[in-house]
Amino acid sequence: MLPLKDNIPTRRFPVITVAIIAICCFVYFILQKGGISGPPSGQVVKYGAIPFEITHPGEHCQLVNQSAIECAKQGIAPQPATWLTVFYAMFEHGSLLHIGGNMLFLWIFGNNVEDAMGRVRFVIFYLLGGLFATGTHVLVNTGSEVPTLGASGAIAAVLGGYAVLYPRARVLTLIFIIIFVTVIELPALLVLGLWILLQVASASAQHGDISGGGVAYYAHIGGFLFGVLLIRLFAKHPQDDYQSGGSRIPVY
Repeated sequence: MLPLKDNIPTRRFPVITVAIIAICCFVYFILQKGGISGPPSGQVVKYGAIPFEITHPGEHCQLVNQSAIECAKQGIAPQPATWLTVFYAMFEHGSLLHIGGNMLFLWIFGNNVEDAMGRVRFVIFYLLGGLFATGTHVLVNTGSEVPTLGASGAIAAVLGGYAVLYPRARVLTLIFIIIFVTVIELPALLVLGLWILLQVASASAQHGDISGGGVAYYAHIGGFLFGVLLIRLFAKHPQDDYQSGGSRIPVY
């Protein structure tokens, strides 16, 4: 299931949403030197947010073939400051599919959330959502040596906020059923509800341990909860009449 477009037009051009997408693309393709298979592993280790480093201040690692714990014990030259890697990681991605999926979700749902709260508030909301998401992941994986990176935690906060602000919105969605592909219009609450349920189910199956690599599902859950609980503190001008105006999305 892949969302393509919602039915809520924005009142202003989403400058910050577009800027975040541009920054993430610049970081991935230029700074990380990423391609179809992803960026060099050294970039991931050096600039990713590693839970072990966050829970063990002052201990760092920047070698690719050694774990964070091994490098920390050997006193190897440090990465950038740990608090900086937490922010860096929000704009990095691990593969072309990773950044493509994240930016699609951000574009579809972020523009309306930005429109509802204004540009400055949206920047603060986005960054705090990302920090809360990272914090949730670290709490569950305090000793993990795996670098965490990606905008999905912050975007999850946007999704949670969108679900609260626009529960009656509808989303044009690409559906894959075995070998059949179709495009239908679904309620946004259904799309986002299924998404967060998938994160919870996957996190339960993962048992909170990604020591072998994988998706930081708890970061997604934490970010989504942040958005649901705090969106009303940031969004002062949602479109209350979004169903009465504009055109409906056609069903194919």
